[in-house]
Amino acid sequence: MQDNDKAIIIHTPQLPANTIDGYIHYVNSIPVLSREEEAELANQWISNQDIKAAQKLVLSHLRYVVRVAKSYMGYGLNLADLIQEGSIGLMKAVKKFKPEREVRLVTFAMHWIKAEIHEFIIRNWRIVKIATTKPQRKLFFKLRSKKQSEGWLSSSEITEIAKDLGVKEKEVIQMEARMSYGDTPFDLPDDIDDANDRLSYAPVEYLEHKSAAPDEVLETESWNNQMHSGLQEAFNNLDDRAKYILQQRWLNHDSKATLDDLAQHFSVSKERIRQIEAKAMAQIKNHLTADETI
Repeated sequence: MQDNDKAIIIHTPQLPANTIDGYIHYVNSIPVLSREEEAELANQWISNQDIKAAQKLVLSHLRYVVRVAKSYMGYGLNLADLIQEGSIGLMKAVKKFKPEREVRLVTFAMHWIKAEIHEFIIRNWRIVKIATTKPQRKLFFKLRSKKQSEGWLSSSEITEIAKDLGVKEKEVIQMEARMSYGDTPFDLPDDIDDANDRLSYAPVEYLEHKSAAPDEVLETESWNNQMHSGLQEAFNNLDDRAKYILQQRWLNHDSKATLDDLAQHFSVSKERIRQIEAKAMAQIKNHLTADETI
């Protein structure tokens, strides 16, 4: 394990068993860090691998883990398990957080928290769907013990089991179907690329993509191309000084120039640079707006 992957061990006060409400009350009582405190602790962790600094960052953000975990309770999973998985995501976020990006840790960590919770839900989805209520769990276990073969139940077996368990025959059929379904990966492994070698097809090959129809995709691509072309044309219509200012201010991602830098370059005031920049932006906006109305 690399030094940067050092585990962040969190020490919290011992709580009595099964007191999730007590845990939530505890994490909500931890003060929220200011931007300056957050940056200082992050720098201590990055520079010195200060575990205590990392612990403070994690503890101060556990309230957000609880908030996210509660939003996923509809999947039938235990809240404590969801919080635990979300906390793992938070610790991963703290290890990768860089304060110089000027983004608060809570914003950066949300992706990692949700990713861990999503992974946990996906891993446990099938067993949750098999039996989500107490009667279903009872039927599930009793049906497993009463089923005599690996094949599907016969009509007489369904009737007998339903009568014995005091449930409807429809419920026995539904539970048997749930028990018989296997987990299917969304996509096939990379080494299965010959259609003749496949015994089944993954959902990625036959499920419809609901997010966009082909005509909408083409329309979006056409609009993006038009906007890119219009933006390039509008930029080319600017004078050389305005082009240089916009280039240095917005198009150089590695070294963005300040108003002061450009003022010294052109021997004018910072306010004059700001005016030129604003006018150039307005010209580009007007050009693009005119194109949209055509």
